[in-house]
Amino acid sequence: MTYRDRMAALGCVVLIPTYNNAGTLAQVISDVKEYASDVIVVNDGSTDNTAEILTAIEDIRIISYAENRGKGYALKLGLSKAYEWGYRYVITIDSDGQHYADDIAVFVERIEQSPDTLLIGARNLTADNMPSKNSFANKFSNFWFKIETGQSLSDTQSGYRLYPLEKLQNIRLITRRYEFEVEIIVRAAWRGVKVENVPVKVYYAPDDKRVSHFRPLRDFTRISLLNSVLVLYALLVYYPWRFVRSLTPDNIHHFIDKHITHSSDSNAKMAAAMGLGVFCGIVPLWGYQMILAGVVAHLLRLNKVVAIVFSNVSIPPMIPFILYGSMVAGSITLGMDNIFSLDDISFESIGLSLTQYIVGSCTLATVAGVVVWLVAFTVMTLCKRKAGNE
Repeated sequence: MTYRDRMAALGCVVLIPTYNNAGTLAQVISDVKEYASDVIVVNDGSTDNTAEILTAIEDIRIISYAENRGKGYALKLGLSKAYEWGYRYVITIDSDGQHYADDIAVFVERIEQSPDTLLIGARNLTADNMPSKNSFANKFSNFWFKIETGQSLSDTQSGYRLYPLEKLQNIRLITRRYEFEVEIIVRAAWRGVKVENVPVKVYYAPDDKRVSHFRPLRDFTRISLLNSVLVLYALLVYYPWRFVRSLTPDNIHHFIDKHITHSSDSNAKMAAAMGLGVFCGIVPLWGYQMILAGVVAHLLRLNKVVAIVFSNVSIPPMIPFILYGSMVAGSITLGMDNIFSLDDISFESIGLSLTQYIVGSCTLATVAGVVVWLVAFTVMTLCKRKAGNE
């Protein structure tokens, strides 16, 4: 069975977004058609002779519009149309000639073994003519992807990919340019879609022949802003929610057995790690509580895993109680008679309420941390837990 047949059996189409790449587009399409009978080209408002080139090529689907709207928009539209037309998978390949069409075989082989995985072509970052800015940007993106999802990839920026369409439905995306390719894999990972790299070749033309529409300052700024939003969401929502979902009886028993019952830490240090975690989870550093817990536990030589787990006291269902408790604690600490009211909003009242919240949350965090330390230490002592107990 040829790869064209295997692509058809998989319900896989190749999607080529293009913008002013008339010099390489026809050859890219020709090479792709050796491996795929179904090809979609999105003409993203090209101003060269791209339209004429596409008109002369048979047996391809063309999506075209007059105004250039960005690669992310072209990909999003192409993916949406492919799903509408009944395809299960989409392989995306750039139109500038840097990708090799014969690597389509790599995607086919892997997806047949691991259905519904989102595959990203991993380029050789030490290849000749690899622009230094590309290498740096990829390492930068890989780092933030790991922070945002807890998963590691060797290449997160390659445009050579395979998308499982059914798995990506109803994912809300806010970007439409180069940063789209970062956002979609992060949100897919959050959705539980398996994301993997597959090895692919890459060709970078010499500088005088290379056509790139990437604008370093503007596009890098966009990607940085996107990562800021994604990291904040991951710390406030994704990781706490994943923690809640992991609270099965078996997982709880395994955690207690490994990190508490058989830990080499003394009862006092173990209780201190728990109290520290609760303290860090309540202090007003939303989005950074787990990081704070891990860093402080490391500096104090306490159990980092236990501290980070207990910092998840600020999971979404607990947030309203923590906020209310902080306001009450602030009112008591500062001797204030009232808590913030929507009936009387002014800059002065907002400032007082913010002070009330910050002071109160620190007070509540301290009291809660001490109480957890005392309770945990007492329970472990009464249960005769010994450091290094086997």
